[in-house]
Amino acid sequence: MRTLLLSLVLVFSTVTLTGQTPFPDKNEIQQFDASKTCIVLEDNPFSEYNLSIKDAVNSYWKITPFEFIAVKDFNVRRLNPAYSFIVLTQTNFEKDKSNAVYNFLNLLQGKNVNKLGEMPEICAIPLSFAGASDLDYSYKLGAILLFMQRHAKMISEDPSLTGRKYLNYYNKNIPDIKNKTILIKQEDLAPSIASYDLIKRVYIHNIEIVTEDDIIKAIENKAPNTLIFHKVGPMGKKVGGICFKMLIGTDDSELYYYNQHKIEPDSPNGLLPADLKKLEK
Repeated sequence: MRTLLLSLVLVFSTVTLTGQTPFPDKNEIQQFDASKTCIVLEDNPFSEYNLSIKDAVNSYWKITPFEFIAVKDFNVRRLNPAYSFIVLTQTNFEKDKSNAVYNFLNLLQGKNVNKLGEMPEICAIPLSFAGASDLDYSYKLGAILLFMQRHAKMISEDPSLTGRKYLNYYNKNIPDIKNKTILIKQEDLAPSIASYDLIKRVYIHNIEIVTEDDIIKAIENKAPNTLIFHKVGPMGKKVGGICFKMLIGTDDSELYYYNQHKIEPDSPNGLLPADLKKLEK
């Protein structure tokens, strides 16, 4: 179970909430469809996150009208179902003895509830390790926002697809990965598969080791039959914490793979041979 530290990376005092935020019911999903989405910005005028999220939303957010707001506005508007919100929250996990904290990008629906953790969660994506540079994820924000919109549209059409395992739901797409090219940075590969020769021992299909610029171009150009790898894990830790792994399509904004593992000596912070074996099946 994950615990939300709903400082929103925004509020002065951190509120610790045990448990998962609730998922929306059919009526709340309909409210989202009719809502204006408010993107909550940090109060820090020099925030790199603010610059990154503004650029990404202006370029890629299409599903609802949107507005950028301050924390003080969020604290008032969050009670109103006419609004939905993109907010940055901090999360840790009860069973993770390393006490690592992660940034999640959340899409929440406004509701007149007492606690922030009671707001319906349309979607939540692991974004970065808390304390990491915004540069670690900012170049992938467009792809993440496009997927969030696709997910929101999907549950709007079929509300039964909401639930606590909703990211795992997309692993149904694994058989299609063989027909696509995976783009991944060198540093996101476990050492045991850190070269083309090592990769081919486990996975015979298309993987390209690329730069951030290559990934940016693939997202901007909606490169056909291409997947980008998104990884979130602790910085500079050899053992402890959780590594989150996602493959997102650049031409269809679909999620093709989601997994996570505890970081241990034989399971380092990166894409593992075990992941490639799953993709090969």
